[in-house]
Order: sequence, then structure tokens, then C-alpha cells
Amino acid sequence: MKLQKKVQQGFTLIELMIVIAIVGILAAIALPAYQDYIVRSKLSEALGALAESKTTIAEYVAANGTYPTDATSFGLNTIAIRPGSEILKFISIATPTVNQSVRVVANVYTTVWDGGTWTSSVGTLAFHLSGSTHSDGTMSWDCIPGDDGKINKIKTKYLPANCRG
Repeated sequence: MKLQKKVQQGFTLIELMIVIAIVGILAAIALPAYQDYIVRSKLSEALGALAESKTTIAEYVAANGTYPTDATSFGLNTIAIRPGSEILKFISIATPTVNQSVRVVANVYTTVWDGGTWTSSVGTLAFHLSGSTHSDGTMSWDCIPGDDGKINKIKTKYLPANCRG
């Protein structure tokens, strides 16, 4: 008498449920991280606009040896320089007083990270580059959340990588 063993074909229900649970856990971890990545990539538009300002300011300081008395002397148009942009509302420049650094502030619409509906009257938060001169005439720049480092801050997790410290 010979007994033949039946070979199992396919997966059991419990194996399929384990795979689905693992995929669900991975998705729950990956989606929030990806959404933060998308916001950071959108903020690269603002960082690019600030980079243009850095160059203009550094050239002015190198040519004149000092900061100008008003922001328009830098040669930057700071009034609604990004019309139609759903990310960057405007850039402002804070000219330094004695022993301070120049600040170039990017004001970004809050709809970039909260997923709300964009309109031109939506509120903004900011981050800025703070530039200081050295004795050899070169400038260094620090990226800081907020328009003065204290208020109106974009959360650090949304800032581009070189601004998170």
C-alpha cells in the first residue's frame, strides 16, 4: 500500500495576511516622510531666489566695502518678485545696522505644507539667510528659520537640507 502525499500549492491565508500587514506598516512609515520630502523640494524655489540675492549682495559689498543704507541699493526687486508663484510670495531684505548682518528673508505660502487651497491672500511663514562679512572681504551665509530667527518660522523639518543645520 502506497500513500501519496499531496503537495501544497499556493499560499495560506495567514501568510497572505502577514504580507499585507508588513506592506501596511511600511506604507504608514513611508508616506509622511515622502510628504515632508515634497515640501522640502518645493522650498528649493525659495532657496534659489535667495541664492540670487546672496550673489547680488556679495558683489555690492565687494565693490563698495560696506552695506547700503536701504534695501533697494542692492539692486534687488523685493516687491512681489514672484507673481503667480504658489510657493514664494516675496523676498525682503533687512539692511544691517552697526555690528549686524544682512538678512534676506523668503516668505513662503503656508499652503505649501498644509495642503490648503492656494489664494494670493494666504498667510506666509519664512526662513532667511543671514550674511556677515569677514576681515578679508568675503561673506558667509547662515540659513535660519523665521524672518528674524524668532517669529514667523517654517518648521525645521520642512527646510532644505542645508538650512537644517
